[in-house]
Amino acid sequence: MALKNVLISQPIPTGASPYADIETKFGVKVDFQPFFRVEGVSKRDFVSQKVSVLDYTAIVFSSRTAIDSFFSLCEQTRVIVPETMKYFCQSEAIALYLQKYIVYRKRKIFFGNGSFPSVIEAIGTKHKNEKFLIACNDALKPDVDNLFSKAKLSHGSVVLVRTVNNDLASLSLSNYQMIVFYSPNDVRSLQENFPDFQQKDILFATYGPSTAKAMEKAGLKVEISAPTPEAPSIAQALTLYLSSK
Repeated sequence: MALKNVLISQPIPTGASPYADIETKFGVKVDFQPFFRVEGVSKRDFVSQKVSVLDYTAIVFSSRTAIDSFFSLCEQTRVIVPETMKYFCQSEAIALYLQKYIVYRKRKIFFGNGSFPSVIEAIGTKHKNEKFLIACNDALKPDVDNLFSKAKLSHGSVVLVRTVNNDLASLSLSNYQMIVFYSPNDVRSLQENFPDFQQKDILFATYGPSTAKAMEKAGLKVEISAPTPEAPSIAQALTLYLSSK
């Protein structure tokens, strides 16, 4: 089946996009529509979790939204974060975002390569005696808790952001021959917005093993998976796929 229209479950790129090259080279129209959004929790929700930030010596962040939420909630609850606090981030981009709130010092800010296991590697043996507060979203909390427990790291977790499904009532999935998902939350949003959805001839591309696993659990077949050694990104995987047709 020829691909004419592809739906990407991401916001419209603000800068140069590899999908523009795909559109030009293969004559494919690429649309963008986020299936969910992430919002910071309220002060009431934060306080109800009864977590004392000052009981911890290190904070673990997985998103910029979590950073915004953390410092906003600390201000609202009059918590002064000590300068001795260390920060472990899922990626360098997230780590650099900390500059919005604190002075960036390499001896107190560390980061992985985009996954939580890489954060564990960044912690290593040098920082294993820290007490970690994992600032996570509601969907990731159980998995991250298990990961830190297996690594035998002293930790607690607090939900600072929540995943909210976008209203996709006006979206016609039948207009697309392929849909690209980047997160298990995309799959959950699909199921909530389209409870009677049948895959039929629609092809799916997924990024990351957790997304592929969520698709399998939902009984949906995946045509393209990334990252792979040959295609570390969805754009590259889609380019290879289209080149082979």
